[in-house]
Amino acid sequence: MYLKLDGKILVVDDDQHILFTTKLALKDRFTTFRTESTPQGLREILKEEHFDVLLLDMNFTPGMSSGKEGLQWLKVVKEVSPDTQVVMLASYGDSDAALLAIREGATDFMNKPLDREKLVSAVTTVYWLSQSNKRVRYLQARQRALQLELSIQPEEIIAQSPAMRSVMQAVKEAAASEANVLIHGENGTGKDIIARAIHRLSARSHEVFVKVEVNQTPIAVLEPALFGLVIDPVITDPADRPGKLEIASGGTLYLDEVGSLPLPLQNKLLAAMESQEVTRIGARIPVSVDVRLVSAANPQRPGSGPESGSGSDVFRKLGAVEIHLPPLRERKEDIPYLVEHFLTQFSRKYRKDGMQLAAGTNRLLQQYGWPGNVRELKQSIERAVLVCDGFILSAGDILGTPAAPAKVSRPVTSFHLEDIERKTISEAIKRYEGNLSRAAVELGLGRSTLYRKMEKYGIGQE
Repeated sequence: MYLKLDGKILVVDDDQHILFTTKLALKDRFTTFRTESTPQGLREILKEEHFDVLLLDMNFTPGMSSGKEGLQWLKVVKEVSPDTQVVMLASYGDSDAALLAIREGATDFMNKPLDREKLVSAVTTVYWLSQSNKRVRYLQARQRALQLELSIQPEEIIAQSPAMRSVMQAVKEAAASEANVLIHGENGTGKDIIARAIHRLSARSHEVFVKVEVNQTPIAVLEPALFGLVIDPVITDPADRPGKLEIASGGTLYLDEVGSLPLPLQNKLLAAMESQEVTRIGARIPVSVDVRLVSAANPQRPGSGPESGSGSDVFRKLGAVEIHLPPLRERKEDIPYLVEHFLTQFSRKYRKDGMQLAAGTNRLLQQYGWPGNVRELKQSIERAVLVCDGFILSAGDILGTPAAPAKVSRPVTSFHLEDIERKTISEAIKRYEGNLSRAAVELGLGRSTLYRKMEKYGIGQE
């Protein structure tokens, strides 16, 4: 007895005896076995279904023995399904052409007449090579995800207010469990930071954290992105690749703006999470996964919360634990601490150590509504530090309005940081009458960095 392998084998040969021999030897050893007597439909076959191993004849036209036909069809296979391993079937005298085929991308060749034991051994070996290549692609995808996460500096969570202290307690409790988590919060409240904190504090912290921005991913791409594919029937992409659920196995999958996920995909995701199994698009056999799901939803978006109508049950099941992240207007006690944190961060970034707030600034900032929440506060302070001429920031500098006691910053006509940087560099060069060395010192930049930014913004080319 032998174990049937979860592999898909295709044989293309015009010799019926070869088709019969290969079928007799292989059909009971692999889950899928298919034969074709002509290569004419090969392109369409490979677009519709992925095969692990293809046995391909070198010649199809009677009287032909050059092997050119096999080489031409090999190019088609590598174009349409580059991950399929090809074994060329060579008649007596075709060995030179078969060796050329290997240089063109074939994995192996076999001489006719076929020996049954050698056939089984060769195809099995090539099949395991295809599985090894799949494993390499999976590990490469996980490595990229790990490298991306390591490149992101963990942001400090400011939690001095009662509302945020309650959130951090919920984060610790959620991290200690394996339950799926749903984070509710407006844009800019820091849902990503909370999701990463749950992962870092959990037993999965040494594993990968994978993020999917649902509302930034085209709907047609979402399903293969999450579940992986063998072949995509929409874009006829032959790449056999794992989805985010597989890549995140052992770690945490974070779905940002999960409310943007179409209901059919919500249900499919829920089924996958309950069974801890994923079936790639185009595949038949599911893959076991071990994934902890953390999702984020914006209650301001339609269909983004537990009261979102037909999706409400799905939301509740996706988030066995729910955490409400308050907007900044409901945690005003944190504003002075956030301001101090961001001011220190951006003063160092832009080499303006020693910057301080004008008297009464925090009180005025606490009176502002901050519709963009913590993200808006962070961006406002970065912009103010970047454009300020002096070392004292007023509420007007941060909010982009004229300062009350004295104007110590330039008027802000654009909130886009690149526009501000371009204007700042231009004004510094103008102030020092084209002396780039002095301008670079004033800007806190090296000369080479200044040159790159001038080229980027087209400064000096007007």
